[in-house]
Formats: sequence, C-alpha cells, structure tokens
Amino acid sequence: MAAEGHAPTAGEYIRHHLTHLTNQKQSFIVDFSVINLDSVFFSVLTGLIGVFLLWLGARRATAGVPGRFQAAVEILVEMVETQAKSVIHNAHSRKLIAPLALTVFVWIFFMNFMDLLPLDLLPKIWEGIYAAMGGDPHHAYLRVVPTADLSTTLGLSVSVLLLCLYYNIKIKGLGGWAHELVTAPFGTSKNPLWALLLGVVNFLMQMIEFVAKTVSHGMRLFGNMFAGELVFMLIALLGGFAALSFTGGLLFVGHLIAGTVWAIFHILVITLQAFIFMMLALIYLGQAHDAH
Repeated sequence: MAAEGHAPTAGEYIRHHLTHLTNQKQSFIVDFSVINLDSVFFSVLTGLIGVFLLWLGARRATAGVPGRFQAAVEILVEMVETQAKSVIHNAHSRKLIAPLALTVFVWIFFMNFMDLLPLDLLPKIWEGIYAAMGGDPHHAYLRVVPTADLSTTLGLSVSVLLLCLYYNIKIKGLGGWAHELVTAPFGTSKNPLWALLLGVVNFLMQMIEFVAKTVSHGMRLFGNMFAGELVFMLIALLGGFAALSFTGGLLFVGHLIAGTVWAIFHILVITLQAFIFMMLALIYLGQAHDAH
C-alpha cells in the first residue's frame, strides 16, 4: 500500500483500494486481455449466495402460515411478478423474463451489499494470504464490490441488450424487426428519395438508442456504487486521522456517526439501484415485444 516503514497517505490509501486484483499488469487505458479477478470472484460468490437463498425459500415453502423467511421471499417474488406483468404482456415470454428479473434483482442486491462490509476487512485478510504465498503485501490488491467495477455493470447491461435483440427477432421476425429499424421513429415516405433518407436516419436513431440505453444502464449502477465506495473510504480516512491527531476523540465520534448514517442510507441506495436496474431491464425487454 505504501513504502515499507511509513503509514500510507490519504491518496495512497484510496489508490490502493481502487486497484483491482488482475490476471496481469494493465498497460493500456482499455485492455481487454486484463481480467479483474476480484470482480469475477465476488460476482460468482454473490450469485451463488442469491441462487442458494432463492432455492432454499422454494424448498422450504409450505401451504400453511409462512415463516419470516418464506414471507420475505414470497413478497419479493410477487413484487417482481407484478412489475413483469405491467411491462411484459406476453405470458409465454414472462415465464422466462420474470424469473430472470428476480435473479437480476437479488444478484445485484448482494453485489451491492458487499459495500456494507468493513472497508479493510477482506483486503486485510487477502493481504495476509498474499504475504503467506510469498507476495509483497503492499501490492495485495482487492476490491470487493463487483458493481463498483464498470466492466461488471456494462457486462450486465450488454446481456440485457442481447436479450432485447433476441426478443426483437423472436417476436417480430427478422424481416419485421429489420423493417422497424428503418421505419421508426420517423416513419417512411412514398417518395423513394425521402424513403431512403428517412430509412438511413431511422436506422441511425435506432442504433444510437440501443447504444445509449445499454451504456446508461450500466453506467448508472456503476456511478452510484463507485461514489458510495469512495464515501466509505473518506469516512475510513476520518477514523485514521482521529488516531493521529490531538482532537482524535472528536474525529472518532464524527467517524462513527458519519459511518453509521451513511451505512443506513446506503442500505436504501443498494436496494434502490438493484430495483432500478431490474425495472430498466424489464422496460427494455418490454419494448422489444412492442411494435412501433
């Protein structure tokens, strides 16, 4: 984290926590050969936890008075099913899309929830493991919030885009969708020259819409979670300054208050961001079912 023998500065501390554990040293601004191993690991881990809890809720479901856990799962399932019905009117498609939306919500919630763990807990554990394996503990990097990684959120949004393309072709047919690409949103004309011009403009607008929806879908989740991660780092630094200053008592009290208030508020943020991502996915998939 810092040169051996002195405590890290605030800048070094933040840079260390913002550095990913990767499969190789990244040498370019955009390098698709670099894999953020920590994001992959915690994405898979939280996904397995979410699937296990949903499976457990289904297995323990009873016809009588439900327990707290079953009631919570039923409320969640009914909420997602209600939202899916309001957007996806095709019952056959909804059999796949509603469970998909439920999985997305639970998965993103648990990935976001990693931000509520003590900031240095898992990185310190990894630092000890990395040192025991013979590595330099100052270069033991680990980021535990997958949704604070743009590659994760854009990967999710691109997956939604691919599903939208699939349902566009499945519902409208390849010819019908191709016709829509050149006739919406501005329509067409009986004049061949105007029809060609409008077709080009419509096609460009459709491509811009697909790109804009996909990028904004992933960036919205990333931006909120990255900002939340930074706030937790600043609060942690406040506690660090408390230990080094004469007014440490007041700073420590401020550290506790700020950390508690932000953690409570962040519970709402992580839930809301999971819900927004799920709802946008449903809306985009619903648009794929509708003809202009």
